[in-house]
Amino acid sequence: MTTAFDFSFVDLDGQQQDLGQYRGKALLLVNVASKCGFTPQYEGLEEVWRAYRDQGLVVIGFPCDQFGHQEPGNADEIRGFCSLTYGVDFPLSEKIEVNGDGAHPLWKWLKAEKSGLLGIGAIKWNFSKFLIGRDGQVRERYAPTDKPESLRGDIEAALE
Repeated sequence: MTTAFDFSFVDLDGQQQDLGQYRGKALLLVNVASKCGFTPQYEGLEEVWRAYRDQGLVVIGFPCDQFGHQEPGNADEIRGFCSLTYGVDFPLSEKIEVNGDGAHPLWKWLKAEKSGLLGIGAIKWNFSKFLIGRDGQVRERYAPTDKPESLRGDIEAALE
């Protein structure tokens, strides 16, 4: 059986990161962008990361420029924006695609595991979120409009 822990990604520093290093933890995976109407959710993502990381939650942001060219920056610009504007210190991947032929394998799997509203698999916009349980399985998929702080109950359940 495939789990989230079977995948890897390249971080903003160009280093390969195996999600297997987080085996036994819950994950909140989010496609993010710096110039989006939902960009202030970085603050909420950082809050849930700080509130639950000691209990086993890992938040990972996946910058994506597939929606309205809202992530135009390079790795240094993304890192600087996230750190200086929102104090982000949770892990960030290199810029990826979440839809289409070039979609990152992890995101292809996430979409196949949990479709969105009306059974649509495609990611509709930045700040779509997937909550992964400690077993590596997708527990829930959230729309861009779902604020990170509204996920606290589901996060706590995933951490039990």
